[in-house]
Amino acid sequence: MNKGLLIVVSGPAGSGKGTVNGKLLESDAYAFSVSATTRAPRPGEVDGVNYHYVTREDFERRIRAKEMLEYTEYCGNYYGTPLRETLEALNAGKNMILEIEVEGALNVKRVYPEAVLIMLLPPSFAVQEARLRGRATETEEKILERLERTRAELPELSHYDYVVYNYDGGADTCADDIRAIVRAERCAVRRHRTAAAEYFETH
Repeated sequence: MNKGLLIVVSGPAGSGKGTVNGKLLESDAYAFSVSATTRAPRPGEVDGVNYHYVTREDFERRIRAKEMLEYTEYCGNYYGTPLRETLEALNAGKNMILEIEVEGALNVKRVYPEAVLIMLLPPSFAVQEARLRGRATETEEKILERLERTRAELPELSHYDYVVYNYDGGADTCADDIRAIVRAERCAVRRHRTAAAEYFETH
């Protein structure tokens, strides 16, 4: 009963995942999974904070040793979730947040069925596009690529457990919604299969 929940938060570019997850992490009840990757660090990124930066050989060794909860290869680099750190946090009672894309989320659900999959969405596709253009930080080609990725991934929403909409200025509300989901999931009967038998035990 004291074990933490594995919470996967996915969402298209412009959904505000980083902001919402940051609000959850203000509480000691939550921890964030730092992914491993074979890509080189970008300026300002810190090993162990943004990612665990490893060689391709080391990452493939981890795959063979089943040390990754999930992984994917994207644009020539591996990205994945270290298994040991995740299990340690869960066993310590922390609710572990994984901020990963759809393919990784579905992989997690296959190997760890107890995981709670949450899709964070802007109110609409039009709002998503407006947010991406409003950033003024990416090329037109990159914006169109991100929007096309959303079209490809959103049909997988049916495999998720919850959808949370992030309206403009609504990051606090989204974080509250996710906290409510966690509270409800902790009370789910499927997480207390032995409750009836244990009820009559003498303590």
